[in-house]
Amino acid sequence: MPTVISPSVAPRTAAEPRSPGPVPHPAQSKATEAGGGNPSGIYSAIISRNFPIIGVKEKTFEQLHEKKVLYVDPEFPPDETSLFYSQKFPIQFVWKRPPEICENPRFIIGGANRTDICQGDLGDCWFLAAIACLTLNQRLLFRVIPHDQSFIENYAGIFHFQFWRYGEWVDVIIDDCLPTYNNQLVFTKSNHRNEFWSALLEKAYAKLHGSYEALKGGNTTEAMEDFTGGVTEFFEIRDAPSDMYKIMKKAIERGSLMGCSIDDGTNMTYGTSPSGLNMGELIARMVRNMDNSLLRDSDLDPRDSDERPTRTIVPFQYETRMACGLVRGHAYSVTGLEEVLFKGEKVKLVRLRNPWGQVEWNGAWSDGWKDWSFVDKDEKAHLQHQVTEDGEFWMSYEDFIYHFTKLEICNLTADALESDKLQTWTVSVNEGRWVRGCSAGGCRNFPDTFWTNPQYRLKLLEEDDDPDDSEVICSFLVALMQKNRRKDRKLGANLFTIGFAIYEVPKEMHGNKQHLQKDFFLYNASKARSKTYINMREVSQRFRLPPSEYVIVPSTYEPHQEGEFILRVFSEKRNLSEEVENTISVDRPLKKKKTKPIIFVSDRANSNKELGVDQESEGKGKTSPDKQEQSAQPQPGSSDQESEQQQQFRNIFKQIAGDDMEICADELKKVLNTVVNKHKDLKTHGFTLESCRSMIALMDTDGSGKLNLQEFHHLWNKIKAWQKIFKHYDTDQSGTINSYEMRNAVNDAGFHLNNQLYDIITMRYADKHMNIDFDSFICCFVRLEGMFRAFHAFDKDGDGIIKLNVLEWLQLTMYA
Repeated sequence: MPTVISPSVAPRTAAEPRSPGPVPHPAQSKATEAGGGNPSGIYSAIISRNFPIIGVKEKTFEQLHEKKVLYVDPEFPPDETSLFYSQKFPIQFVWKRPPEICENPRFIIGGANRTDICQGDLGDCWFLAAIACLTLNQRLLFRVIPHDQSFIENYAGIFHFQFWRYGEWVDVIIDDCLPTYNNQLVFTKSNHRNEFWSALLEKAYAKLHGSYEALKGGNTTEAMEDFTGGVTEFFEIRDAPSDMYKIMKKAIERGSLMGCSIDDGTNMTYGTSPSGLNMGELIARMVRNMDNSLLRDSDLDPRDSDERPTRTIVPFQYETRMACGLVRGHAYSVTGLEEVLFKGEKVKLVRLRNPWGQVEWNGAWSDGWKDWSFVDKDEKAHLQHQVTEDGEFWMSYEDFIYHFTKLEICNLTADALESDKLQTWTVSVNEGRWVRGCSAGGCRNFPDTFWTNPQYRLKLLEEDDDPDDSEVICSFLVALMQKNRRKDRKLGANLFTIGFAIYEVPKEMHGNKQHLQKDFFLYNASKARSKTYINMREVSQRFRLPPSEYVIVPSTYEPHQEGEFILRVFSEKRNLSEEVENTISVDRPLKKKKTKPIIFVSDRANSNKELGVDQESEGKGKTSPDKQEQSAQPQPGSSDQESEQQQQFRNIFKQIAGDDMEICADELKKVLNTVVNKHKDLKTHGFTLESCRSMIALMDTDGSGKLNLQEFHHLWNKIKAWQKIFKHYDTDQSGTINSYEMRNAVNDAGFHLNNQLYDIITMRYADKHMNIDFDSFICCFVRLEGMFRAFHAFDKDGDGIIKLNVLEWLQLTMYA
């Protein structure tokens, strides 16, 4: 089961297919920060430049189906790379198509239903329990499983399935090659030997996550949401509300999907095995038991069972069976609820299904219960009672809440199940990203970095329509989901421990969309927050708050953990949820000169040396060396120290520049490092040659690749100002600043950027320890200064848009 961190630990601070029904759709404006390939996604301008190299336009199912040969999927080939990633096995599985496994194969026989799903020897009972729930809603089922597929008409060995994936529906195309051993399916199978829809659905889901092994261990709700796009709520049954049965009944009536489980006390995920059993031994035992129709009790107690579990491939025999027939650490589907008369009293019943297709509850109301003879014949027919070992059984509600510990309900809308009315909710979807060193700030226990997490403003505009509630209140549900962690397991990724906090924005800050700073979170308590930080794919919770403007801060529990997420907000009434994005701008001097065009290298024969838009008083153009010296003389009223420094500059500059009184990048490096080395309070190894080239590109407007004394002095004034900012944040005088502080440092220098640009700065200039040294710090500011200056020079009408031809673009970017 997932690991839960108590909140007390953190007290501080392609056209979409037709929808089958009440699946919530996002609001029209979908804010996107992170999402590979999305035109509005993070770094889209950077990422899209590589599409011609790595991108191949995918063909649709219809296009691939037209071919006359049997399809073989090149992306998920029928070999061991699609099975396991952690190690190779001596046992060879044989990939076969259904016509090679049996005669007269069928996609679906008599309609897809919950008894078509029997678990094989992969620890994905959580996934199969969700499939069983899915079969209860035909409209949802055929949303996931397009029903115009068969082994008879136009058979081409190709099938497709559709899953909700982080805000949109995706079509997953597979071939029909399935892993077998001794001509039997290794993983999911139907109770009909010639029916294959469940095995093919499992294969498509495995492809979605990269391999079959990636499906081991999980929560039923994860698959439920991927089947519906719904939102999940969790109930600890021991703390369940008094009307829990009513809540479950409403969920069944509304088509919600439900799963349940029994905690095994080890905090392990569904489908784990003791570390004493290595992978090869597990597979060997799996093969020995392939022909068993029933479990043997001796197989249910692995050796060294006292060892902590490890996440490995799991033959089903190693989940712990109890004397009553139920299995700990195992996922069940809730498939029905009924009330029946028994001996003159009404009894509440719950119908469950074990995805193994066998091993059932053996207590009261089980298939072989001796008191069925006292149940009315019509009641028995209504309950469809039959004594068969199919994994499905009835039990009383009292026994259910006594034995089971967790209930998961995936709502197709975020309607309050406690309410008798079906409500229409609005949904807003925001994609985001935690970037190490920039926006992966951790929870409130880390106040120095918590404020750097992505922030999302939530405007609750209208109160609920509830005549029975006198409070002016807005109901909403927040769901935070981390992306792609299962798919990246083979790279060592595990689920992060995640949660979120909600703060009210002061009235004077309403609508400004500014990223809230560290002090705000130090002196303001949260208005609401997730109950726990937990290592599950999604954390969701309902809230009731007055109409106002709030900020939601999603985070991992620990800082420096990098990943992508999706934040969904469901509300009864109109709401606006959007990422906080600062306006991109730069502070300019109050007295602006007329913007002068950039003169490119190719035009230098016709150009004059000019200093650019932010030059105040350093001179108007390139002059003779004598005039240069005169312009560098101290002005009346300057201090002796200032005069001495300027004299020092002039002498050093003369010695290095020579007769032409201009310096190149190598000479600039000598000058700067000579001066910087005299500042004993600044720990630095000096400037690199590449940094000096960037500085010359910033100041050089005639394409000579050199600086004169005036330009050098102007550059040094900037470096001094930036040096002061650097020393302010270099509190330990280590010669570096933390990358999380870069956001404030950049702002202090007059550059106002958004989250994507702060992320890029961190990736470009921070070292592996997330520190930025003085040279990189200055290089970053030089680049920002130069790029802003270039943009403003070309933005002649001030509309924030420029147009460049390819020559201008290359000249601008290559000499920067």
